[in-house]
Amino acid sequence: MPVHRAVLLSIAGGLAGAAAWAAPASAPSPPVAAAAKTAPVPAPRTVATHHVAEIGGKRIAYTATAGTLLLYDAKHHATASVFYVAYARDGADPDRRPITFAYNGGPGFASALVDVGGFGPRRIDWPAPGDAAAMQPPYRLVDNPHSLLARTDLVFIDAVGTGYSRIVGKGTPKMFYGIDGDARSFAQFIERYVTQTHRWNSPKFLLGESYGTTRSAVLAEDLVRQGVYVNGVILCSTVLDFATINFTAGNDLPFALYLPSYAAVAWYHHRLPAGETLVQAVDAARAYAGSQYLRALFAGSALPAADRARVATRLASLTGVPSPLWERADLRITLPVFMRRLLGPDGPMTGRFDARFTAPELQPLSPTPGASNAGASTTAIWGALTASFDAYLRDDLHYRSDRPYLQSSNAVFKAWNWTYRSPLNALGSGVGNLKSRNVAPALARAMTNDPGMQVLFNNGYYDMATPFFATDYTIAHLGLAPGALARIHEAYYPVGHMLYVNPSVEPALARTIDAFIAAAAPRAGR
Repeated sequence: MPVHRAVLLSIAGGLAGAAAWAAPASAPSPPVAAAAKTAPVPAPRTVATHHVAEIGGKRIAYTATAGTLLLYDAKHHATASVFYVAYARDGADPDRRPITFAYNGGPGFASALVDVGGFGPRRIDWPAPGDAAAMQPPYRLVDNPHSLLARTDLVFIDAVGTGYSRIVGKGTPKMFYGIDGDARSFAQFIERYVTQTHRWNSPKFLLGESYGTTRSAVLAEDLVRQGVYVNGVILCSTVLDFATINFTAGNDLPFALYLPSYAAVAWYHHRLPAGETLVQAVDAARAYAGSQYLRALFAGSALPAADRARVATRLASLTGVPSPLWERADLRITLPVFMRRLLGPDGPMTGRFDARFTAPELQPLSPTPGASNAGASTTAIWGALTASFDAYLRDDLHYRSDRPYLQSSNAVFKAWNWTYRSPLNALGSGVGNLKSRNVAPALARAMTNDPGMQVLFNNGYYDMATPFFATDYTIAHLGLAPGALARIHEAYYPVGHMLYVNPSVEPALARTIDAFIAAAAPRAGR
């Protein structure tokens, strides 16, 4: 049975640069510089098709619309053509039917993965860990009995520079390839979409995965500032404060925040004593990470040798990594080292996005994994995603284009502007031009200004890109008033970064999100 806990923040105390996929694009990314030239402005177009699927035990008729929508600058010059795929239940009252705007992250990733990956009415039949045959074509696209379409209409949006979305007219990369510009483009898309489809009075939700959660925090604040209130924000595999996940010199926080994830992965791969449950292993690591381990890290070189040895022994018992390695690493084992050493010096490397998957290394003696190593979980699902979605667009949705559909764009990622000015910057002081990569205050501001907004955090125990304990830490430091804490909820699942890749988790994930939408929009109808 899937492990699931819904936790209010009041008891929770008891990538994206680092979260971006190391995967090739489905086609070569065009140079960013080329996009800076004035590009032709294509006319918006849509293709609507009609379908029936069995979801939640009921036959649901729905209309799928694949199309593009233009964005404009302040002078009403076209700047971008944004591609989307929308699903709307037939016959529903638009004023009562919720609508959810969903997207992936990267930055530089299209939203196909969150669509046919697990939330849309059709989904990929994902390969299980170790099933190499299922990783090869042909792939199966099947009706999704756990699609969120049972509760909400869905609009999957491709960020500019991904999928079929591209810069046009007076648009430039600087307008879109950065934290603030990206959020503004999504806010404009949502406002234009609800205007064109007469959905202003619909209960509205945002659903982001990975860097999509970063986007959601800034986007929610932007929308609320413009008077577009959001009933709920659904975050899957969250990163809001990048200091919590980036292993950099002088920053000890990630070592403590990754420890419970190390324990969960060690438990899955049978590196911990028999008889201990997953939750027991995780809870023990949580308790130690937030107490003795943090104190040891804070002490640094002042930590006595005997204490260092005791800490290394305890870390070994929690993670399955031998204590001599912990001592050699100064009690600080980074994620790449853990991924390579958990299964022994000659064993395979675990996945980063889903540590249930493993893959052999081509350069086992290299200090770091080879640059060509896409990663175990990426290797397992990338081919299925690329082939299945292209065929789905053409054969099921009847949308055709002479342009390649970019599942990912390295050009977008490399050009990304990570500078962000927090709404709480006035409280800070210091020297130097320091870049802030913590958007959590934007989410807190959005929740404060929109007093009905609910937020759901969904976490995978085996997610090594955005560890769940880092999310717990971020939530605990949002600085919200006590009354707002009841509007924050958390759930945990035995899966990795892409929560829907484990079929046994999908029912629990769907139930959690369905119940969240129902509670956040109590006057809505199916």
